[in-house]
Amino acid sequence: MNYFRKLAIVVGVLFIIYTSGDILSFLFLGPVSAPDYLVSVSENAGLVGTGALLLFIGGVCASGIVISLYPVLKKFNAGLALGAVGFRISEGVLRFVSVCGYLLLITLSQQFVQAGAPDSSYFQTLGALVYAGNRWVGNVGSLLAFSIGALLYYIIFYRTKLVPRWISVWGLVAAILGMLSCVLVLVGLIAPFGTEQVLIAIPMLPQELVLAVWLIVKGFNPSVIASKSPQVDS
Repeated sequence: MNYFRKLAIVVGVLFIIYTSGDILSFLFLGPVSAPDYLVSVSENAGLVGTGALLLFIGGVCASGIVISLYPVLKKFNAGLALGAVGFRISEGVLRFVSVCGYLLLITLSQQFVQAGAPDSSYFQTLGALVYAGNRWVGNVGSLLAFSIGALLYYIIFYRTKLVPRWISVWGLVAAILGMLSCVLVLVGLIAPFGTEQVLIAIPMLPQELVLAVWLIVKGFNPSVIASKSPQVDS
């Protein structure tokens, strides 16, 4: 098995972990969206902590995906490849910030309950700030960084045919939709990670799983790889 075939498998596996972790995190982070979220988070600290861990793993995978892709992408367009690395590493960093926000919310909720869960106190104000900040960083900032990074490497995929063009076109459309959803949130037309944003950005989830399976089963187009450099055996 040559070097680029191994890279394709690594990228595919990372995509599956990344996407599956995102989907699973929704199941664990439900208490954060509850009307009485401070009480709910305190009562379900383990669930929220698990959801935060899944997002942390996703952040690691986000960086790992593009770092693993870089040796391939740079052969065709070093500038776009470097840009993709920068944006998806930025996504990973923003995800880590979001994870810290969830952990802060757990601590704050526990302190809130210990204080007797007063109806009106600085706990609610702090909770609202942490919650809002987490939504902006995790659901807008990281999604925007992800979408721009994905757009850059899908442009390379489309131009070179490293993967079938129908996958690349799907990825390009999904990345643009992800960016559009963030812009609509920023201008106040839709709520951060509300139903509208989810519906606009959702096409990327199945697309990444399809790309992942393709990379694991088929890998990068060997003729395109061979056109740039000989295969490196190990």
